Amino acid sequence: MTTAQEPAAPTGELRRTLGFRDLVVYGLLFIAPMAPVGVFGALDAGSHGAVALVYVAATVAMAFTAFSYALMVRVVPQAGSVFAYARAGLGPAPGFIAGWMAMLDYLLIPAVAYLFSGIALHALIPSVSQWVFTAIAVVVTTALNMRGVRAAALVGFLVLAMEIAVLLVFVGSAIVVLVRHGASRGLASPFTGQGGFSGTAVLGAVSVAVLSYLGFDAIAAFAEEASGGSGRVARAVLFCLVLAGALFITQTYLAALLSQQSAAALAADPARQSSAFYDVVEAGIGHWLHQLVAVSKAIGAAFAALAGQAAAGRLLFAMARDRRLPGALSKVDATSGVPRRALLVNAVVTLVAAVWAARRADGLDRLVSVVDIGALTAFALLHLSVVGWFAVRNRDAAFSVVKHLVVPVLGLAVTIAVIVEAARTAQWVGLIWLALGLAVLVAQRGGRSMRAA
Repeated sequence: MTTAQEPAAPTGELRRTLGFRDLVVYGLLFIAPMAPVGVFGALDAGSHGAVALVYVAATVAMAFTAFSYALMVRVVPQAGSVFAYARAGLGPAPGFIAGWMAMLDYLLIPAVAYLFSGIALHALIPSVSQWVFTAIAVVVTTALNMRGVRAAALVGFLVLAMEIAVLLVFVGSAIVVLVRHGASRGLASPFTGQGGFSGTAVLGAVSVAVLSYLGFDAIAAFAEEASGGSGRVARAVLFCLVLAGALFITQTYLAALLSQQSAAALAADPARQSSAFYDVVEAGIGHWLHQLVAVSKAIGAAFAALAGQAAAGRLLFAMARDRRLPGALSKVDATSGVPRRALLVNAVVTLVAAVWAARRADGLDRLVSVVDIGALTAFALLHLSVVGWFAVRNRDAAFSVVKHLVVPVLGLAVTIAVIVEAARTAQWVGLIWLALGLAVLVAQRGGRSMRAA
């Protein structure tokens, strides 16, 4: 999309080859069906045992963002997702900032996923360093993305099917154990908490749980490659969020009932929180399922990174096509139909970040602390884009106070609340990255002014 103030963008075009199933596969791959496994203990402890309620609230909170994505993808069916939406709804400068902040998330979330994969595989095969597994995961998934979006979607579908199969095995096994031996906690406690309900504790845990959903928005990045129009992309975004929420609520509810540790005991022993879900599986069901879940998480994390890398490549491509990044990144490969140069740049950045983190004892903590703030800031600009597009720039008889004003404002409020609750390190990194983006924006405007003169 161009404006009267700016020159036309390069005309790189992507191929429309993705169906509804492919879009949902990319979204669920990025999110990961068993995303709560790593944070179950922390959320259980933080919510005083109301861990399933946390995911109910988080699903509702993220529904505002999903709805805003669904609205904007219909009117701006372009690659680049929130960059394109903010550009259309708020103007070129806010669009650049939205893309710039999303870039922080899209470049580093795959690195975190690759690192999770390396850690899990190293735990299974200790003789091989985790950084080696991490690097191998980057190379394999990058090669798949280079072959084309259809090839990556097909392999992703098989991996997603495996992850869901393992999740179903857990659900079935958990139900059998609960029927035979009963629950370790009250049946309603995953929704009401242990020892009394605390709304403040639940809300505090929600600020962490919403991060499990980051990735469903990647579906919108493939708007130019979706067959069937932007309406299909909008439906895929909403469907993916609802399905992920149902999976998250189910697995955390069952895990809480099986847990032989109380939420208070987990809160008193933070060191055990990261392995709490695995401990539940080990003690409640058996070592075989513990190993199966670990293998599934190792493979699933790598392919979550595949989806993230693909979405990041589309963001870089869209910003380059709009002359906000070097034009070379806007080239589309004639054979595969994908933006290979953009994918390669993303792969190099991801490889360096992931391997650096894998070689440090505190690498995971450092990486995780900064990945979310970019996405949350981009979400805030997304909600403002809905208001800008429907209530200001294109207000007509189709304008709806509820859909185009109330819902995005509520979504903005939720997003700001989560940003406020984010780690201080993440907030500082976000501010520094924002300052760099503003500096780039000023430099670009200065360059254009000089050329015009």
